[in-house]
Amino acid sequence: MRVLIVDDEVNIRSTMSKFFAIEDIDSDGAENGLSAQRMLGETAYDAVLVDLRMPGMDGLTLIRWIRAQGYRMPVIMISAHGDITDAVSALKEGAQDYIIKPFDPEELCIKIKSLVESSNLRNIVENAKANEEENAGFIGESPSITHIKEVIRKIAPSSATVLITGESGTGKEVVAREIHSCSHVSQGPFVAINIGGVPENLLESELFGYEKGAFTGASNRKTGMFELASGGTLFLDEIGDMPLALQVKILRVLQDRKITRLGGTSPMPINARIIAATNKNLEKMVQEGTFREDLFYRLNVVRIEIPPLRERSDDIPLLAANIIGRYNRSMGTKITGFTPEALDMLKRHDFYGNVRELENILERTMIFAESDIIRVEDLDLRGSVSRPGAVSSRAVPDSSEGAVTLRDIEKSAIIRSLQRWEGNRTHAAQELGISRRTLISKIAEYGIQL
Repeated sequence: MRVLIVDDEVNIRSTMSKFFAIEDIDSDGAENGLSAQRMLGETAYDAVLVDLRMPGMDGLTLIRWIRAQGYRMPVIMISAHGDITDAVSALKEGAQDYIIKPFDPEELCIKIKSLVESSNLRNIVENAKANEEENAGFIGESPSITHIKEVIRKIAPSSATVLITGESGTGKEVVAREIHSCSHVSQGPFVAINIGGVPENLLESELFGYEKGAFTGASNRKTGMFELASGGTLFLDEIGDMPLALQVKILRVLQDRKITRLGGTSPMPINARIIAATNKNLEKMVQEGTFREDLFYRLNVVRIEIPPLRERSDDIPLLAANIIGRYNRSMGTKITGFTPEALDMLKRHDFYGNVRELENILERTMIFAESDIIRVEDLDLRGSVSRPGAVSSRAVPDSSEGAVTLRDIEKSAIIRSLQRWEGNRTHAAQELGISRRTLISKIAEYGIQL
């Protein structure tokens, strides 16, 4: 990240530049508006800090020029004068925020990073392509997703059976489709069946098909899923829900690569790649005797474990951008992104429903949003379901041994927030809705040791 500091005071530029370096933020300094114009034309900046009052071109004029030139990076106005009129004027001209000197450098860095992240998300939304719609759940740059992409690249040339595991809503079918599209059978069909969604008495005929007269009501021959997927991929979703009686027949198919329709006598070869998925613990099911061990090993040739969204929160901006882009096209809305606070709120949410829950929240939010930027007050997380037995991060102290005082609750809330933010007082204060100075005072008052 690179920031341009525009201020006529050399000590301000020097001090800010040194602090940015500590925070791994590159920066350049411009002593006036004309220098800033030249530097903006030579270097790409992620954000610009502009002093209000400078000799020659003042800050408001520079901001007006920046926006007129089409630059879209966040701009923050800084000033030693706390005039509300100046703040309103700066925001009207295109500044994202207005800060009064002297300011807390740590808070400024947090604000800059949030604004840049929000700006990047907005750009992703606006540039989202229609062909990304199918891959919404597979978007991400976190180490776990990068690893999955590398595994897919390695197994693409083979016909190895793949087992995809992960919680509901993590995007198991999306990964299966990605494997198919990267494989040597990508030109063939991708056939998916949800094992748990088909009645047990119909599942065998759906998979294998049947001959005319095989049973009462079988007036015509039916082609099963294994045949339909010939030359492509068969995706067996929720394989953990497959009845034991049918598991042995699936095992035989995987071993012999042949099927026989119900009522038929002649085995037919199949050449479909098999990908299975489940949100259940198959190893535990094997131990309990509800899933065949030999079938498990046949399926578990290549294992891909998709992490829950709460363990890769850094991917949420990319996922949200893609989802917003899709809903903008389907709903006719023009949402461009989030405020930094709203984005931070999403990143801190647990998402036990994973990507599916994120889609649900954003669709609901976009319907009722009052502007093209999603704010904290627009986000409605009340429809989210917590994992059974999960303890809320905002839980109060245990009152089983006596009454809980407001002092106990406040102290507990401060400790929990500091733990969540690894001792960062600025983040904790923002979460608690108090100033950093008040938080420091409370830490001293309660004797909290970090």
